[in-house]
Amino acid sequence: MTQSDMAAQVANKDGFIAALDQSGGSTPKALKLYGVSESAYSNEEEMFDLIHQMRSRIIKSPAFTGDKVMGAILFEQTMDREIDGVPTAQYLWENRSVVPFLKVDKGLAEEADGVKLMKPMPDLDALLERAVAKGVFGTKMRSVIDAANPKGIAAIVDQQFEVGRQILSHGLVPIIEPEVTISIDDKAEAEDILLAEIQKHLDGVPEGKQVMLKLSLPTKPNLYKPLIDDPRVMRVVALSGGYSRDEANEKLAQNTGMIASFSRALSEGLSADQSDAEFDAMLAEAIDSIFEASRAG
Repeated sequence: MTQSDMAAQVANKDGFIAALDQSGGSTPKALKLYGVSESAYSNEEEMFDLIHQMRSRIIKSPAFTGDKVMGAILFEQTMDREIDGVPTAQYLWENRSVVPFLKVDKGLAEEADGVKLMKPMPDLDALLERAVAKGVFGTKMRSVIDAANPKGIAAIVDQQFEVGRQILSHGLVPIIEPEVTISIDDKAEAEDILLAEIQKHLDGVPEGKQVMLKLSLPTKPNLYKPLIDDPRVMRVVALSGGYSRDEANEKLAQNTGMIASFSRALSEGLSADQSDAEFDAMLAEAIDSIFEASRAG
């Protein structure tokens, strides 16, 4: 199975992308929701061992296959680890038929002009080379919009596409993620500005290449339909952004052609204390509901 098989699956298959990419800052919270308190580990390495156990349990669960989960986003440490002695990205594709993506950003800079840009990524080229060697298909990087500030939103989209071109040059497909915070009063206005900026920047995508977009579920259903229909966009995926799974699924189903890329909404209700049968049943239910919402749109 080659890169082109992965591309065909990402571009055309029903399903959604599982976001298994909590990083250093968000891992304690993810573990806590999973029922593992901070007293269960005494350093970062032990913490990452525990989150890898959780992710491995999800990936190996019977329902977690390419039938419904067409892709998964990994954290760098997850890519560097193994599942049953097989490197994680390789295991995902060869054992589960799930396309591997890698989170490449290094977190958020301080807020300016109503947005949080990505921190600099001086080692990005080296990371992308490693990702290619490990069989990763694409990448994901997140920045955040906290206000309908035209200057800030222009800066965020500019940075995303600039780094996106660097990723494309390595033969990887970037998922560009300018998240709009769901709780802000001017969310709808911010989304209108964001749509116009993205459309402007799509003209700079190199000939014959495609990007993906990961966007907050819009206030106005089908706002992003022009992006979904744009030939330079491989896929538009939605982040749950703090909505509960039911709420996120309901909003997603109102957006034609948009599919899910949920993190917390996927693992909601999963617990370290559950038996494998309970865990697998709950994950299967989550996967089914997110798959249906992705297909309903």
